[in-house]
Amino acid sequence: MADNHNPFSNLETKFKTVEKKPKKEKAPMDFKKHYKSFITIFLAFVIIVVAFANVYVVKEGDYKIIRQFGEVVGVKYEPGVYMKVPFVQSVTTIPKYQMNYKLSEKEINTKDKRRIIIDNYAVWHVVDPKQMIKSAGSLVGASSRMEEFIYSVVRSELGQLEYNDIINDENSSRGSLNDKITAEVNAHLEKDKYGIEVVDVRIKRIDLPEENEQSVYNEMISERQKIAQKYLSTGDADKRRIEAETDRQVREMLATAKKDAAVIEAVGEAEAAKIYNQSFSKDPEFYSLYRTLESYKKTIGEDTMIIIPSDSPYAKILSGYLE
Repeated sequence: MADNHNPFSNLETKFKTVEKKPKKEKAPMDFKKHYKSFITIFLAFVIIVVAFANVYVVKEGDYKIIRQFGEVVGVKYEPGVYMKVPFVQSVTTIPKYQMNYKLSEKEINTKDKRRIIIDNYAVWHVVDPKQMIKSAGSLVGASSRMEEFIYSVVRSELGQLEYNDIINDENSSRGSLNDKITAEVNAHLEKDKYGIEVVDVRIKRIDLPEENEQSVYNEMISERQKIAQKYLSTGDADKRRIEAETDRQVREMLATAKKDAAVIEAVGEAEAAKIYNQSFSKDPEFYSLYRTLESYKKTIGEDTMIIIPSDSPYAKILSGYLE
């Protein structure tokens, strides 16, 4: 009765029935049947790995050098994706773009036997990587040879110049020196076929050895003092010349003015005399009287004693006789 009311009684019966069925055993895997598939997949994987390992990319600013057993067998110049022979070839990269190279400081002697320290830098690039590897072996070797050529040319060129010409930026010989050094270095590199080109060589700094600095500074001060004294002397000479020229011009102007004044005065006096003559000619007696009175102003003073004849014009006028 209890079993009739149990809702799980049917499930229990089914589980018991299932448990009574015998279990099927799995058949063993046949490795021989799948052997070829495994080998095919493995070989495909190895080929893909090897292929990817031997693919290389040439970028815009690079050269790719392909070597086979250490020997250069090719150079890739154009950008793109390429593949090398596995396990036989190797690929190295050389930059195509311009590079800066700082030269080590060197001590040289100028024409006037001054010791100076030169600090240079160069801008260069590889133009023929195969030739560069053949001649120098590597970028380091090429840059070392380039430095030797630059130092040799700089020492030769600066050895022909005096110290003041080198440090003076306004001197024309300094202005073309960098270009001249660049051209000569390239001539040496091209002659020996190093496969590189120097774009520019610049003198970055010119300095003196410590033991020579003070003596050179004193000499520079003395030289500047000489130049200043020369300017002062030239200024004084110019001052005296200008003053003398000004005095001469003033004297000439005064002489011309006096001459013009004398001419004007003479013309005026002539014109006045002409007017006087015209006026006095109208009344000669009045003119005679006027001249006599004018003469009195010059001849008679406060203490003047005059002795004159009674019939002289003066006596007649003084006595009131006017006929």
